[in-house]
Amino acid sequence: MKHPLIVQKFGGTSVGTIENIHRVAEHIIKAKNQGNQIVVVVSAMSGETNRLMDLAKQIDSVPTARELDVLLSTGEQVSMALLAMALNKQGYSSRSLTGVQANIITDHQHNNASILSIDTSAIEALLSQDVIVIVAGFQGVNQYGDITTLGRGGSDTSAVTLAGALQSDECQIFTDVDGIYTCDPNVVPEAKKIDVIDCISMEEMAYRGAKILHLPSVQYARKNCVPLRVLSTFSLSEGSLLKGNEPEQPLCGIAIQRQMICINLANDDYLSFERQCKMLGVHIWSVFEHKDGVTIIIKHEAYAKLELIFGDKIIISEEVSLLTLVGQQLHGLLELSDALLAEQGIKVIHSSVNQGSLTWVLSSESIDKAANILHHAYFVSAQAINHRPKRVCSS
Repeated sequence: MKHPLIVQKFGGTSVGTIENIHRVAEHIIKAKNQGNQIVVVVSAMSGETNRLMDLAKQIDSVPTARELDVLLSTGEQVSMALLAMALNKQGYSSRSLTGVQANIITDHQHNNASILSIDTSAIEALLSQDVIVIVAGFQGVNQYGDITTLGRGGSDTSAVTLAGALQSDECQIFTDVDGIYTCDPNVVPEAKKIDVIDCISMEEMAYRGAKILHLPSVQYARKNCVPLRVLSTFSLSEGSLLKGNEPEQPLCGIAIQRQMICINLANDDYLSFERQCKMLGVHIWSVFEHKDGVTIIIKHEAYAKLELIFGDKIIISEEVSLLTLVGQQLHGLLELSDALLAEQGIKVIHSSVNQGSLTWVLSSESIDKAANILHHAYFVSAQAINHRPKRVCSS
């Protein structure tokens, strides 16, 4: 009889210390003792990717993309080896695999690659021998044999794609929070855990900056019907389940995106700037046209590349943050939200209406206060409770 197969992913905080690695091993052993086959995906230890990035930037402020992938991929290899050692010491046969060894094939976009396919034969051979397989997240290999990485949060995508390729019964994402919340609970203390959330709402939340799940992992889960659960490594909560494509409630949550850059250009310079972004693989998040020119929003980490090439054309640039309200019934909420923010002295730099969301461009200093104001208005207050149920994303 075939045993159920579970893919478990553990993030950087979960494997951030040797003590935590032993805690992770206990979760894996518990699932294994329940009769499951187990494939585990791990991130680098907390802070390790940043440390490696800082080393690279001490050599070159804009490191070579290929060599940066070679460097950053080592972080996950440390985690996977230590976890395999912890399991083997307790008598549970375990084998660690890099992205290359696990045959995770990606495209050629260094630092932000996409998974094209996974040859699961090596993993399945180990599972048939009752081995717990530990796979390095965040990485793969392109057709030329070069190591690639999937971008920040890419271990989620590694896990969900593996779960789909292996036809697992469930993919479990273990983090330092016990599920998906209506906003980041570290920013908004009143944030509420969502027991069940639909894929469309979660995809919009992830795209707009919610850090709980990597966007491509949500997109893959939605397209391939992979049951996806978010849990905490540090509690016994059942977490939040991601399933279905039909939002049943009017509002889902509020997402925050920090470390963005607001760039002002003359109208005549926009097309060449857009072409340069495409050449460099820089994503333009928003474009606002006005009488004095064009305002573009990009990620802060991409700005150094553009400044080297396009600096003389940039009229002004400033760091900003984005706040997004996600939901299906947003009519009239842009004006109401603007008024609520203005009452508290928060200046809106720009705002935009999108399908399924409203986004505000705000100063980085005011983003936390703004998130609390809008979350209280739409998810906590008496009016919100009367008109928008607390369980905002059940499906």
